[in-house]
Amino acid sequence: MHAGTRRHTTRLIPAALAAGLLMTACGTGAGSTKAADAAAKVTVTPAAGTAAKLGSPISVKADGGKLTTVDVKDDKGAKVPGKLAADGASWTSEGKVRPKTTYTVATKAKSTGGKESSATTTFTTEQADKVNKLTNMPGNGQTVGTGMPISILFDHPIANGNRAEVEKALKVTTQPHVEGAWGWVKDWSGKDRIDWRPKDYWPSGTKVSVRGGLGGVNSGDSGWFARDYDFDFTIGADHKAVIDVPSHTLTMYADGKAVGTIKGSAGSPQDPTRGGVHTVRSKNAAETMDSATIGHGNEWMLDSKWVTHLTASGTFLHSAPWNQSIGVVNNSHGCFGMTTSDAKRAYDFLPVGSTVEVKGTSSTKKTDVGNGLEVWQENWQQWQQRSALK
Repeated sequence: MHAGTRRHTTRLIPAALAAGLLMTACGTGAGSTKAADAAAKVTVTPAAGTAAKLGSPISVKADGGKLTTVDVKDDKGAKVPGKLAADGASWTSEGKVRPKTTYTVATKAKSTGGKESSATTTFTTEQADKVNKLTNMPGNGQTVGTGMPISILFDHPIANGNRAEVEKALKVTTQPHVEGAWGWVKDWSGKDRIDWRPKDYWPSGTKVSVRGGLGGVNSGDSGWFARDYDFDFTIGADHKAVIDVPSHTLTMYADGKAVGTIKGSAGSPQDPTRGGVHTVRSKNAAETMDSATIGHGNEWMLDSKWVTHLTASGTFLHSAPWNQSIGVVNNSHGCFGMTTSDAKRAYDFLPVGSTVEVKGTSSTKKTDVGNGLEVWQENWQQWQQRSALK
């Protein structure tokens, strides 16, 4: 070694320590690597393999990540709508599970570490003791008069404590906008009914859509709805009639203008025609008038044509060929009788849902709303009190 040459010393680092330093500098640790590789935990409620109880929505939750896709279908292949939370951590169906239905829930999720996963699960709901169904008026696609309410008749009773939930599930959309409200009614048959009437008569040409998200809704007394109900209808021409009892006259109005009169005979002093505004509920081209149906025993059985039904209790417009005093004496048992040709004029002019107002009658009977489609027997303030949401 030459004088003045500096000696260089190399320090050796043990292999284990070197490996540790390398991991610290370049890695995230074994525990962190495992967390990055873990998939998000997805939980579906109701759980698979259970007889899911009725009355609850379907919910999906992701722990350790977020949901990217939730696809739920029933056993008929219909898609179940729902809403994904803003943070993607949960999804909830818009409606509730329906009785005796199998649902398939397919999900995709992404963990916080970016790992994607997918899963499919199924569950079946309980059977209901009673399945509640409904009958609606107007029918889907029907064109009706300007006084027509939306009327929904239930197969089974709706418990008072469940009426608000049922009412909330029923949505009415109109074009143009029309103000109106639901009201609970006891139908003439004794069944529960809910009607929606506009504050004032419908404008001609109004398009109406009714959406009943009732599937999975509890109607009370062990009854449940098993499906949703949707129907649409249109408001037709503005045709109305007014009966003036003292003058034995029915006047027809189109768009507020008188377009014709008909002479007829209203109810006698003993059986006066019910007053107020009635709604045409149905029509029949030929019908047998049976006295027993209105509390007169077996007094008569007469064939009539062009019968326009107002109340369910038997207030009709109809032909009365047996009456020799039409237009002169009010001598019917509460109906308005006409000649056969005039009865057809009224029948053709007044669609289902049009109104017939009876003025000047001596009747003091208050016609119940459920005695036909008698929603116009009450003013707007009275009607609003029938809502379960008032």
